[in-house]
Amino acid sequence: MKSLARVLSYLKPYQKGVATTLLLAIATTLLDLVPPWLIKVIVDSLVDDDKEPLWIYGPIAGLALIYLMRTLTNHQRIMINNKVEQNVVFDLRSDVYHALQNLSLNYFENRSTGELMSRANDDVNYVERIFIDGVEQVVTAILTLIGISIILFYMHWKLAFVALLPIPFLIYGAWVYTAKAHDQYHVVRKRAAKMNAKLQDSISGIRETLSFNRQLHEIKQFEKRSRDYCDGTLEVMRLWAFYSPSMMFLGSLGTVLILLYGVGLVQAGTITIGTLVAFVGYLALFYTPINQLHSVNHMLQHALASGERLFEIIDTVPEVQEAPNAILPSTNVQGMIQFNQVNFSYVLEKSAIQEVNFTIPAGEKIALVGHTGSGKSTLIKLLMRFYDVKSGAIHIDGYPIKGLKISYLREQIGLVAQDPFLFNGTVADNILYGNIGANRNQVISAAVAAHADPFIKNLPDQYDTLVGERGVKLSGGEKHRIAIARTFLKDPPILVLDEATASVDTETESHIKQALDTLMAGRTTLIIAHRLSTL
Repeated sequence: MKSLARVLSYLKPYQKGVATTLLLAIATTLLDLVPPWLIKVIVDSLVDDDKEPLWIYGPIAGLALIYLMRTLTNHQRIMINNKVEQNVVFDLRSDVYHALQNLSLNYFENRSTGELMSRANDDVNYVERIFIDGVEQVVTAILTLIGISIILFYMHWKLAFVALLPIPFLIYGAWVYTAKAHDQYHVVRKRAAKMNAKLQDSISGIRETLSFNRQLHEIKQFEKRSRDYCDGTLEVMRLWAFYSPSMMFLGSLGTVLILLYGVGLVQAGTITIGTLVAFVGYLALFYTPINQLHSVNHMLQHALASGERLFEIIDTVPEVQEAPNAILPSTNVQGMIQFNQVNFSYVLEKSAIQEVNFTIPAGEKIALVGHTGSGKSTLIKLLMRFYDVKSGAIHIDGYPIKGLKISYLREQIGLVAQDPFLFNGTVADNILYGNIGANRNQVISAAVAAHADPFIKNLPDQYDTLVGERGVKLSGGEKHRIAIARTFLKDPPILVLDEATASVDTETESHIKQALDTLMAGRTTLIIAHRLSTL
């Protein structure tokens, strides 16, 4: 219930809309209670010979008016409720995305992209159903049950008591179903995440799949996860297939009990035929919201399982946190870097680097050369605070980096990676990522400095050409030069080149090195390489 209360807390900023929805729900419920009573009056009037024949048309006209008013209030209730629901879902999805953006790098390195996408998209959609149907149906159902119960006991308390005999069995059935379905829905959501992770992975690696001719292997792997997901869903549906019809059967017994007892009351003259007809009509209205509550309970278990997975993301505390009194210098750093007795390990009892000490004066160019796994890239991750050192300290211009605002620190460093990531947008969009406030002339100047302008002008839409996912429409060298242009636009005082020319041909390497020479001028530069020959 804690998760449900937390989900519903997202309604708080929209109290006016919620209150209006509730008032309209109350009005709709009250209007729903009137027709059976009017039908009672009409039936009793037909049985009573003393009534004038024309008198009966008044209740019929009233019945038509009630139906019209109910339609109008329902329309307004649905419109306002949907507006509130979409705002709430927007807030929830935004909170999840904000949390993801603020988590440390290790969180993403230990989880698949597909799983996180499943949470941010699918799980939010399942929680959304609570606000679209759940809250509305629960409020309407409860109000209807209370109203009908009052009317039934007012009309004939003994008959009302007989009509409600199945209720304890319905409550017990709901309790049993809830206990079993909640755990099973957790299993279903985890299996859905695994299936989505496999789908995302296989699409991202489609070139490898085609080149190794492993389409059948990938199909089998995906179908295995898809079958696991389907089997889990079927298990929930088996519970529902037993629970829902059983509850409807128990509810139907209320009508049978009324007729068994009510016929005798009519024959004895205790109640009128109209009263018995009204009882049957009200009981139909009574068990309809009960069936709605069963459906909401089914939906609720799915939503709660999804909500718990979402709040797990929101509640995760980043391993790299900003100091409460972090410093925000008024100017850029000069670029002096110091590593003092730095130790770090990704896994306990297995050091990635030990006792690292060095100083890089501002404006100097330093190469870090070593074999794979020697800790070169780890040093960069520590410098940019993707991870925090286990012991020792890193300083920039004398400031301990743990004492600087994280956003300020990362603005001071420009990274050009071996395999630069391009977003699925235009060439200009990707260059603008270095400084989203820059204008088109500044973008073009950065591209010219990176020796990227000539090939960009040969693209179909020049700077407005879509590069595709991860820049798939461009060559490796072209992607590198766009990444360099992006860094030019950022204009950081510290530059990190992580094997920036290791995977390109000689001619392309020459163009990239010309761009890098321009970029490195006047900046503190760390060059990461496996071999001296690539420097």
